[in-house]
Amino acid sequence: MRTSIGFAMLMVIACLISPTFARYRPAMIRGTPFLVKPTSLQTVLDIRGGAKRRPTKTASLSSTKKTVTGKTKVGAAAKEKKSAVSDTLQKYKQILPLTRIYISMVGIVTLVGMILGEELTQGLMALDPLRVLYGLELWRPLTAACFLGPPSVGWLMSGYYLFQYGSTLERAYGTAQHLIFILTQIVFLSILSALLGQPFFAPSIITAMLHVLSRSMPHQKVKWLVFTVPYWALPYGLMATDVLQAGSPMAALPHVLGIISGHFYHFHKFIWPKMGGEDWLVAPDFLVQRLDPNAKKSTKDVVNISLKRKRGKGRKLGK
Repeated sequence: MRTSIGFAMLMVIACLISPTFARYRPAMIRGTPFLVKPTSLQTVLDIRGGAKRRPTKTASLSSTKKTVTGKTKVGAAAKEKKSAVSDTLQKYKQILPLTRIYISMVGIVTLVGMILGEELTQGLMALDPLRVLYGLELWRPLTAACFLGPPSVGWLMSGYYLFQYGSTLERAYGTAQHLIFILTQIVFLSILSALLGQPFFAPSIITAMLHVLSRSMPHQKVKWLVFTVPYWALPYGLMATDVLQAGSPMAALPHVLGIISGHFYHFHKFIWPKMGGEDWLVAPDFLVQRLDPNAKKSTKDVVNISLKRKRGKGRKLGK
């Protein structure tokens, strides 16, 4: 009885394990049968049934930009730095030509001023009418028109205003006429600054740019700090901001000179010809053909487009 029960149990176990061993195929090598065992994890999973092995993704260190420790590789850092420099140069080249030259001169004069120091800067680059006339130091009006002081927050804001207002003026009137405007401002402000003892007048040129722009569309609404003011009042808002920051009314003098100089240009360029006078500030034809071969949009269209780009954002002055 016990023998029959044991035999029956062996038969049941044999029936259960027979499908598993059926997956091993007998092979004959020189007439000797043997079982070929699974050689990989995938074969074991096939025998077991159910879930399958998921494909794994491997990434080599050569295809990544970081090392094993998480630091950026030297080559990747150099490549990113090169890309940032190329993007900066590309944006610099996209600036209109005369504005780009003016901004470059401001940067060069500022660098030279940092190297020389305050005393030597005053002695070599400040406006001195006697040295200009009798010493033929003809660079002084140019350096006086390009020096914005040592690097500071105010220097950055003045540079931004120079880029913004200069680009808008050059785009509105053309490079040739903008050159006439710059030369007129340098000559007129050199005379005013010599009479009033101002060694540098670059901030006055920026205010003159803003004044001429504001007179093209005087009633256009713009933002000054948290206030909405007409465009013609923006130069006075810039002047008030500098006076409040400096805590002295003398800070208004460069802006007053800029408003006077800018109005001088605006009157003789736009108002006097309408009264029957001659437009003696017009750019020569050879200069227009050289610098502005393709002039398309009118002044008001360009200024209006420039203002619409900033609508809703406003422009905070002096911050």
